[in-house]
Amino acid sequence: MTEPTHDEAHSDALGERLNWLRAAVLGANDGIVSTAGLVVGVAGATDDRSVLLTAGLAGLLAGSMSMAAGEYVSVSTQRDSEKAALAQEKQELREQPEAELEELTELLERRGLSRDVAQEAAVQLTERDALKAHARVELGIDPDRLTNPWHAAWASFLAFTAGALLPLLAMVLPSAEWRVTVTVVSVLAALTLTGWSSARLGAAAPGRAMLRNVAGGALAMAVTYAAGSLLDVAGA
Repeated sequence: MTEPTHDEAHSDALGERLNWLRAAVLGANDGIVSTAGLVVGVAGATDDRSVLLTAGLAGLLAGSMSMAAGEYVSVSTQRDSEKAALAQEKQELREQPEAELEELTELLERRGLSRDVAQEAAVQLTERDALKAHARVELGIDPDRLTNPWHAAWASFLAFTAGALLPLLAMVLPSAEWRVTVTVVSVLAALTLTGWSSARLGAAAPGRAMLRNVAGGALAMAVTYAAGSLLDVAGA
């Protein structure tokens, strides 16, 4: 009989990996949709390969840099807030240790422990590492694993770039008469996959997620292609 393992879906590390995977899938999805909308829109106005390539590369770089910068700023703000909360908690533990012990006991009671068990657990946790105990139970923060803005920025940059490459290559590699068709089919297939992946990572039914993803991408390409075609007809 095999011994049960505890590396399953209950570990913090696994939860963190799933969050990163979900962010990567969504970043790739953004790259696919935004770049596809851009190159299909330009294709509605011109079939010049160099123009399509220039527009696609510009969209890829602008989008990936924007995603990376936005993620860096967002996660940096979150990290600053976490550090400030930990500093405040550290000060409270130094100035009011008895009140903090009682607070930790009450928090453990709210999680279903009896008063006596909660008090004993609070005492033991405080003796081991008071700041870490309060950070995890009270603040929901792991002091040893604060969010890293650089990791988040690079992950967003790479995910967006990977997604954006698909419609860009699908548009510039085929011959002129097949470009739009190949791009649309490739993008819809990729959106089906990212919709399924995001749903599975979120433990949700994949059908609706795939349908929303494909419908949104198809609408974006239809609108931009129509706009490009109108501009071409108008001679803009």
